[in-house]
Amino acid sequence: MSSKDWIEKDYYAALGVDKSASSDEIKKSYRKLARESHPDHNPGDAGAEERFKTVSEAYAVLGDEKKRREYDEMRSLFGSGAFRRGARGAGQSGGAPFDVSDLFGGGGAGGGGDARFGGGGFTDLFSTIFSGGGAGGGARPRGPARGRDVEAEVALDFSDAVRGVTLPLTLRAPGVCDTCHGNGAKPGTTPVACPVCHGAGVTTRNQGSFSFSEPCRNCQGVGTIVEEKCPECHGTGGVTKTRTLTVRFPAGVADGQRIRLAGRGEPGDRGGPAGDLFVHVKVRPDELFGRTGDDLTLNVPITYAEAVLGTDLRVPTLDGTVTLRVPPGTPAGRVLRARGKGVVRNDGRAGDLLVTLDVVVPAKVSDEARAALETFAAQTPPAAREHLDARVRRFS
Repeated sequence: MSSKDWIEKDYYAALGVDKSASSDEIKKSYRKLARESHPDHNPGDAGAEERFKTVSEAYAVLGDEKKRREYDEMRSLFGSGAFRRGARGAGQSGGAPFDVSDLFGGGGAGGGGDARFGGGGFTDLFSTIFSGGGAGGGARPRGPARGRDVEAEVALDFSDAVRGVTLPLTLRAPGVCDTCHGNGAKPGTTPVACPVCHGAGVTTRNQGSFSFSEPCRNCQGVGTIVEEKCPECHGTGGVTKTRTLTVRFPAGVADGQRIRLAGRGEPGDRGGPAGDLFVHVKVRPDELFGRTGDDLTLNVPITYAEAVLGTDLRVPTLDGTVTLRVPPGTPAGRVLRARGKGVVRNDGRAGDLLVTLDVVVPAKVSDEARAALETFAAQTPPAAREHLDARVRRFS
């Protein structure tokens, strides 16, 4: 994307969020829109593919705090008319709005790379416009550019997340063309130096007392011209590829965790480094176990008699079983701990299994059981409710 794109495109509108939206709101909206418009879910739908590219471009800027700040500053600056061309001669007054194309040219920084302000930050914009104080200095040609980061989402079974697992991950994303190896030229030919900028990638022109350097419009700032285009990528140097990566998810990976794979994102431009791949983990719930940090949780029902008299309770773990002692007089909700039976980390540390006891009260009992309970109740001291009875008597 070019600097001109930053001025003309409303990335907030593309993601359907307000300018004041938080990072989490932006991320949530991007994920929803990316899933809905992903080409894999809309085969043959050119409109969906274009929407996917639009939201991806918007998130590449708004999802990065530094880029978002520069984007907001630049749109605020040019949207407010801060740059205006004033009078230059006697009898002239006022001014016309500044023409953005005077800065960036008709094609922008072009070519598929993120050339923000000629490759620098927001402040580099001024060194590009007012280069050399009008002495005719120039902006540097575009150099290698880092590839964009890529995001993917993977759903893991509960047991795989606890124990760790290695899975293949299939991605569909831009990659270097295998036919021309990224230079965009037909095999057997090579790009030639641009005859306008002579390979510099930029041209310089004077306007009054200022000297303006801008990306060369003939070569779009690359410095070279492809005379015979590659039949596979049509001169772009990149194609959409389907690739499969083997991803190792460590033991104890948690729901919502993000795993970074350095250099496994989109390839860089002009020999630049590749971006990173960020894998968002979703863990499917287990029918028995829950999880709190490195501890596993389990609810186990026991009878009233087992709670009163005590019992030895055999319960499952992820790898087998364990026997826990329920002491006599155990109240409902008591938590028993099986140490070391929780999540085992790669460093060998392990959490615990926390077993919560749920005393089950039967809805119906036999006559014999009722008689036995009445005898039991007659021989058992009443529950300590004196503090409650005292409050009740105040309203009697």
